[in-house]
Amino acid sequence: MAADSKLKKDYLNQIKGFQPRTPYISNCIKAFLVGGLICTIGQVIQNFFIHFFNFTKDTAASPTIATLVLISALLTGFGVYDKIGQFAGAGSAIPVTGFANSMTSAALEHRSEGIVLGIATNMFKLAGSVIVFGVVAAYVIGVVRYCIKLFFF
Repeated sequence: MAADSKLKKDYLNQIKGFQPRTPYISNCIKAFLVGGLICTIGQVIQNFFIHFFNFTKDTAASPTIATLVLISALLTGFGVYDKIGQFAGAGSAIPVTGFANSMTSAALEHRSEGIVLGIATNMFKLAGSVIVFGVVAAYVIGVVRYCIKLFFF
């Protein structure tokens, strides 16, 4: 058993020189810049709704999110969002646009199976888990906030 472990270690040491190094710093910078750009675009859209449609900051939030989802779905359909994702990595996984990209990708992938059994079924497999996680996380945060208010204020 010890010989297997030593053999594995020797093998891993030998192949290290042939493996490409992961550019962590440049990946982080790209993710930060693209994620920031997506958020900036969202802010510009929100300011547009506030300025031209006389929304308040609170009432402009819903149409802003809907617009970001629409833009993300269109970019996914045209194949642009995948290129952004390849370049930016985690920076393209901003919750709203990344979620829309995931759902649209699933719908496009399974469109040959039909609208109900292909698109709707597979598209909402991802949505269901995200919604469940969101509801559970909101509940936990609400309970924590309630306890903090109860005990400290």
